[in-house]
Amino acid sequence: MNRLKGIVRPYAWGSRTAIAEMQGRPTPSPHPEAELWFGAHPAAPALVMGEHTDLLHVIDADPEAALGDQVVQRFDGRLPFLLKVLAADEPLSLQAHPSAEQAAAGFAADNAKGLAPDDPNRNYRDAWPKPELILALTDFEALAGFRDPERTVALLRSLQVPELDSSLGMLAGQPDHEGLRAVFTTWLTLPETVLSTLIPAVLDGATRVLAAGDTEFADELRAVLQLGELYPNDPGVLAALLLNLVKLKPGEGTFLAAGNLHAYLHGTGVELMANSDNVLRGGLTPKHVDVPELLKILDFTPVGRDQLVPKVESVGAERVYLTPAPQFRLSRVELDGTGMQHASTISFDMPGPQILIVTEGRIEVDGGGHKIKVESGQGLWLADADPDVLVRAASSHAVVFRARVPLGDDAS
Repeated sequence: MNRLKGIVRPYAWGSRTAIAEMQGRPTPSPHPEAELWFGAHPAAPALVMGEHTDLLHVIDADPEAALGDQVVQRFDGRLPFLLKVLAADEPLSLQAHPSAEQAAAGFAADNAKGLAPDDPNRNYRDAWPKPELILALTDFEALAGFRDPERTVALLRSLQVPELDSSLGMLAGQPDHEGLRAVFTTWLTLPETVLSTLIPAVLDGATRVLAAGDTEFADELRAVLQLGELYPNDPGVLAALLLNLVKLKPGEGTFLAAGNLHAYLHGTGVELMANSDNVLRGGLTPKHVDVPELLKILDFTPVGRDQLVPKVESVGAERVYLTPAPQFRLSRVELDGTGMQHASTISFDMPGPQILIVTEGRIEVDGGGHKIKVESGQGLWLADADPDVLVRAASSHAVVFRARVPLGDDAS
């Protein structure tokens, strides 16, 4: 086992305080810090502290010892997940991710076109799917999944925007996945001359409704107004009208399967995803948007907020968030160094690779008599070949997130 130093990714939408505060550094940070990566992604593998190397090299040097036979065979010798702390002060792009079959086919097609790996017009960076799970550390807001069309019809009617009449009629006449597809496709393919009139009209309508008060869609309309201010004339502002607004409290999560259109809006959370770069964008970004390809992978089946929430199984001090993703399993552990409210220790003995990250306090990990202290904002790598470990709170309160690969009976 080894301590890990995560790699900060300085995207413009990031926070200048969240990650720095977690690691005990001065705030505000010199630049926005959007994500803190703990994994073996080639773009930013976590550093193995004290070893002058990174986790990718450690795994490549001995995949069997690092990952175990089952993971090596199932995932071609790759660590199949990427664990992050995500801190959003501004909205991320509207996006979706492909299924395993779509990713493999899309990657092969982009290769056949001769597109370079870093070509900005490339849709598929690898042949892997990218399901993801976000667990809130603070109050967290996101847009995710297409809302019940009948509720969306009610929202659009409340705006009283004549320019929306054709779309409203389309969805009211066919309030199902096909109606959602038709409206979404129409909006994303409108010429800029039309968008420059339609979006301001929608924002004016949202302002009127909010000023009048007494609307069940207040949170949704505030989100649309925020997006309209940040991305004027972007069709993603209209697309946001079709999606669920998901509000998470600390400890709550949302699982995003293949084809789920989503955008994180604000907040800090722990994100666990399949180790892939495949992102198909739908707006709220200056980056490449391939509408026909996005339409191939999107799932327009309406979902309720409750359908996006993973089931939780408690095992002692560990809360396990259950998802169908074969690449990962995420859990949250809260330890009490005083031993008065929660357990002060927990043991981990599952096979396969694991990464722990500490988001509050500090822990001491004992593996076969070898002890390592891990501070808030740091991680710990546990290889398949490592002995079972005992994790103890080394502060009055500690919160640990554990990422692993579900194997055997645990995978069901």
